[in-house]
Amino acid sequence: MTVTLEGFQVPLHRALTEPILLAGAPRTLAIVNGTLAAALGLGLRLWIAGLAVWLIGHALAVYSAKKDPRFLEVLVRHIRHKGYLAC
Repeated sequence: MTVTLEGFQVPLHRALTEPILLAGAPRTLAIVNGTLAAALGLGLRLWIAGLAVWLIGHALAVYSAKKDPRFLEVLVRHIRHKGYLAC
């Protein structure tokens, strides 16, 4: 992809514009989900619960990332906004 401005042409690598995904899910969410599942499975010895948390959490993250790859950034921004127009 090349961005052209008046008198300038700048090559822009695709990696700078696309979000970083890990197995189809946003990287930070995949790491948090895997850590939580590992804590359940290894730390508390709840193997089935840890596997279920990982599988369901990752599937939801991949589904959401297919709809909007930057959904996590939008969600964080939405949570930070104050509710000025609350009913």
